[in-house]
Parts: sequence; C-alpha cells; structure tokens
Amino acid sequence: MFSYNSKISERVVNFEFMFKFYFFFLSFCISFCAVAQSSIHKSLDALNVGSVEYVQPKNLFNYKDVVILDAREKEEFEVSHLENAVWAGYSNFDLDTIQSHLPKKESTIVVYCSIGVRSEDIGEKLIRAGYTDVKNLFGGIFLWKNLGYPVFDLSGEETEKIHAYSKEWGLLLTNGTKVYTTKKE
Repeated sequence: MFSYNSKISERVVNFEFMFKFYFFFLSFCISFCAVAQSSIHKSLDALNVGSVEYVQPKNLFNYKDVVILDAREKEEFEVSHLENAVWAGYSNFDLDTIQSHLPKKESTIVVYCSIGVRSEDIGEKLIRAGYTDVKNLFGGIFLWKNLGYPVFDLSGEETEKIHAYSKEWGLLLTNGTKVYTTKKE
C-alpha cells in the first residue's frame, strides 16, 4: 500500500540526497579552484623574485589608461588573450618595437603570461629600459580565466579556449577549454 505520507517521505529522502550531492559537488569545485590558485601562488613564490609589482586580476579593472602586454608566444596569444592586449612575445621580445609603440616611459603597463613568470622577465626588461609604471598580472591568464573573466580570440570574439602551455602547467588552469598546440603537423 502506498500512502500520501510515504510519497512525502520519498521526496524528503530524494531532496536530502540531492542536497548532499550538490553540497559535496560544490565543495569539491571550490576546493579544487582554491588548490589551483594556491598552486599558482606557490609556483610564483618559487619561480619569481618579486622584481615587478603584482596587480591582482580584479584590480586590473581599476586602471583607466593601461597598456596590456601579452608576454606569451605568438601561438598562445592567437588562441586567446585579454581584451585589447598587445602581443609582446617572450622568445622574440623586441624592446625597440615596444618602445616605438609606447614612447611615454610613464605609461601604465600590465604584463601577463600564463601564470606570471615570463611576464616578470619582460617587466624587468621594461623597467631597465626606463618604464616607471610596470606591473605583472598575478596568476596571468590562467588565474584570470579561473576567476571567470573573459578572454578573446583573434577576431575579438569571447572564447573559452586557453593555451595551457604544457600538460604540467595546464593543471593550474581550472576553467575554460585547454589547448596545447595549434601547429599543424
């Protein structure tokens, strides 16, 4: 016999199960993102010397006239980049080209790469060249995307794709679609 009370009990049990499942799932997602962000922080502590002041991703929106330089390789930039970013490169970084585009040494410049290691190197070069307001985007494009901020492809369309640099570094990217290479074999 199936009574009204048993239907209510069944719904309560289902609700409790779903609530616990969603709570567990949400807790897992938050923990995973926190671990990735913590790992980015640990990686930066281990690999950087802090020679270029960091700017947190959320604070990038506070800058008005900022030049955003992408210090990744061209292949990475072509997959996606921050809106209005200018490709500066890393292996082929050319200070003369940058100086011709940025003649004012007091320009606010924010440099980024995957997590902030290569961008520190490029930031150091800019500072040595006399630029006075150079910042390094903390966590780079990985943390930017992990936090849900948009990235754009070459046509200016928002995309979920992020060049993850390598399988190892890609572990730090927890949001978006990872791309490892775009070269045709």
